This record gives sequence, C-alpha cells and structure tokens, in this order.
Amino acid sequence: MNLPQSSVPSQRVAVIDLGSNSARVVVMAGRAGFNFHLEDEIREIVRLREGMTSAGLSEAAMTRGLFTLRLFKQFCDSLQVHHIIATATSAVREAANGAYFLQRVEQEVGLSLRILEGDEEAYYGVIGALGALAPENGVVVDIGGGSAQLSQVRERRFKQGQALTLGALALTERFVRTDPIQKSEVNAIQTEIERQLDTVAWLRGERCPLMGLGGTIRNLAKIEAARQKFPLQSINGFTLTVPALDNIIRQLCELPISQRRRIPGLVRDRADIILPGALVIRAVLNRLGQNHLLVSESGLREGLFFEEFWRDLPYPVVPNLREFSVLNLARFYHYQEAHCQHVKFLSLRLFDQLAPLHGYGAIEREWLGAAATLHDIGTAIRYNDHHKHSQTLIISNGLPGYSPREVALIALLARYHRKGTPTLGDFAPLLEQGDLARLQHLAAILRLSEYLERGRNGIVRDVHVEWDKKQMTISLTSEEDPTVELWVAQLSGLDLMKSVFGRYITLENTSAHAVSS
Repeated sequence: MNLPQSSVPSQRVAVIDLGSNSARVVVMAGRAGFNFHLEDEIREIVRLREGMTSAGLSEAAMTRGLFTLRLFKQFCDSLQVHHIIATATSAVREAANGAYFLQRVEQEVGLSLRILEGDEEAYYGVIGALGALAPENGVVVDIGGGSAQLSQVRERRFKQGQALTLGALALTERFVRTDPIQKSEVNAIQTEIERQLDTVAWLRGERCPLMGLGGTIRNLAKIEAARQKFPLQSINGFTLTVPALDNIIRQLCELPISQRRRIPGLVRDRADIILPGALVIRAVLNRLGQNHLLVSESGLREGLFFEEFWRDLPYPVVPNLREFSVLNLARFYHYQEAHCQHVKFLSLRLFDQLAPLHGYGAIEREWLGAAATLHDIGTAIRYNDHHKHSQTLIISNGLPGYSPREVALIALLARYHRKGTPTLGDFAPLLEQGDLARLQHLAAILRLSEYLERGRNGIVRDVHVEWDKKQMTISLTSEEDPTVELWVAQLSGLDLMKSVFGRYITLENTSAHAVSS
C-alpha cells in the first residue's frame, strides 16, 4: 500500500562537510519530497589545509580533523540520524596523504568520507543554490577555504563548473605576511585571481546574474546587512552590491586583524582570511559586468541533502521553488490545510474580480496566495496574537525563492489578516514606492476572505463582486445560511475594504436574504 507522503515517518539526514578551513554537520529532518527543516548543526574551525606541504596534510591538521569528525559522529548517533552523508573537499583531495587520512577516518571514527572532485563540488553547490534562489540562468560562485568553484547555470540546471585554488585560506597562506595587509600583497592576490579566472573559458562573454554561496560570501553579506540594519533574520536573497563590497574591502585592507574582529557582522574566526575571498568575488563581478550578487544561504551541504530529498525527481531541483517554500513552511507548522486553501481560493477570486479597481498583476496575486497559505501558522505558538506570531515565523524562517522585499510583504499581509491598519513599520527600508498601497489592498482582500471562512467549514463556496462609483456588492454562494461568516465579516472584515476601495459595501447571501454593511 502506498501511503501519502504526509503519512510517511519523518527521518533525519545528516550531511558532514569537511572543508579546508571549517567543518560542519547539518541535520535535516523531514519527509522526502514533502517537507524538511534544519534541525541542528555544529560548526568547527579545523584549518585542515594549515601547514600542508608536498608531503600532504600535517599531523596536527589530521588530529584536528579526526577529533572533529569523531565529535560529529557522536552527535549524529545521539540524534539517531537515519543516514549520514560525509564528504571532504579540496584539502583532502589535493593532499599527497589524502588516502592515508581517509583510512584513518574509517578506522578511528567509523565514517566513510566521500572525496568530492572539483566539478562535483561545483555541481552540489549549484543544486544547493537552486534550492534557495529563483534565477533561471546565471553564474554561481562558491568561495571555500581551499578552493573556489565557478559554475554556469542554464534553465535551472548545472551546465558546467570548475574548481580553482582561490579559497580564502589558501590565498591567505600563500600571499599574506603582514598585518594590516600591504598593498603589494593585495596586488599579488589580485594578479593570481586574474590568472586563474583566465583559465575558465566559458566565463568570457558571460553577462548573467551572479549567485554567491559559502561562508565567506555569507559573512560579507552579514557585514553589509549589519551596516544597513537589515530587518530580516535570513540573508537569503540579500543583494550585495559592488559599492558595498568595495567599502568592505577598503575596511579590511586598512584594519589589523584585532580590529577586524570587531566589525559588526564579521565572524571572528574569519577575520584573518576573509579579504582574499572578497577580492575573488570582486574580480568575478568585474568579469561578468555585474553590479551585485545574490546571496544564497544554501550551498554544498544542502545540495547533497537535496539529492536525497528529491530522489524521486529526475533532477534534484524542485520545479517551482517559490510554491514549495511556502508549502514547506506551512507543513512544518502543521497548518490547517483545508481552511488555508479555502481562504486562498476566496482571496484570489476577490483579487481577480477586483483587478480593474486595484490594477495589480500576477506577482501581487502570488504574494496574496502565499500569505493566505501562511496566515495562521502563528497558532503554532499560541492563538492569542497569532497574526503577529505568523509574521515572526515568516521573517525568522524566510522563504527561499522570494526576495527580502517579498518576504517582508508576505509577512506583513499575514500580520494584518485580522485587524489593524497596515503599515510598513521596520520593513520600510526594504520596500518600494507604492508598496504600502499594495499591502493595504491585499490585506483588505485577505481579511475579508478570512472572515468569510470564519467557521472553517467552507460554507461560503464562492463570491461574486459588482460595483459602481459609490457602491460594491459582494454576493456569497453557499449551500447553507452563513450566519457566523456574515456577522464577523460585517463586524471586522469590511472597514479596510471600504477604505482602500472607496465604496460602501454590501454583503449579499444568494441562498438567503441580502444583508447590508
């Protein structure tokens, strides 16, 4: 018997990534192809490449690596992880004694490490990024400790990729000897970056958007986000501009490491290696003729997980990322599917019929549908003030595939689905001219739809709207008398509609007698 996906028991999958600079284990919980969430993670600085010679990894580095992997293995065992995906990247891949280290890991820790080749590392980074960002085409750059991967994306597919020895730690160890860094050392790093970028033939002539992932890029974005007082908790989809990047580079060049560690947003243990990584990104942006990059919070580890999660798809990238991210969040908080889907249906019916009045299009319609699906997830915290809790949960989790502006608008729609006059509040810096009007029109529609489904039984089957310059009549189709829905809609659901649409509104029950507001 084939059970529906929602009935399949949840499982935990752990992904261990042993990088050149840091190691991380992430534990994902969920049902394959249905929903997932990050349950826990540990990050540890290993500096596996530190002290690496032609003979391979140093004994001290291997000791650090073995200790960390043993810690990760015990952590996974304590969480009763069902499946562990364990990988290592450039440091072990390039080390002369890499095979010896792998043997020790298996014997002493009980883990079989998979060494990812450069093109595999690029591939999984792209799969991770495409699970977080929505562009159809582009270039993906992943700055690690030992290497950097550049990949070409076409129609949301990995086309080709190449690993370069342009990792933040590798460049630091090779070129940086002073603190603060000298101009001659910056020039040497830039010369090496240009030399290696010249070897990527397909990069010539590319003019596609740049997507960035990896700890270096996320940390640079967090520095700029801290400067901006960015109001979202997730930086997924954050735009890091060339002027902002140049400002950070100047700051990193001028300050000694001790002062860099105090830069808001900068992770202290990256203070000594982040500058070369920033120079790599700047050079790639220059090659592409782009003035910004989009930041992905997902990368290699998530790409490895998605291969497992989307195993029933012919390619491990969800066809509609935005739709899935909304459903994934709703499912995590156990949303009332029938109620939310009916509120969405009524909202979209009102939106479509009122289009000549509000003038909005497909993108606003999508935001409204997303907010309708998520409007009640705050009840997972508690019913009282659940509209505020819904906003909090959307903001804290984010919505992969949506821009920060869109996340803010969807969260605000959820916030105002019950009461209050919609305002932009702390999210105003993210929003554009006209967004307050958008918010108020969409919130009015969502609020009325919520109250027309107040009994959570779908008693109002459909709506039909007619209007003139002064009045609007909303006819309700129902098989029974929607007494509760009419009462609450007139009490709480019409004031905002009257205000934004500028008309006196009548609710008319076509299966009973007409009722006026």
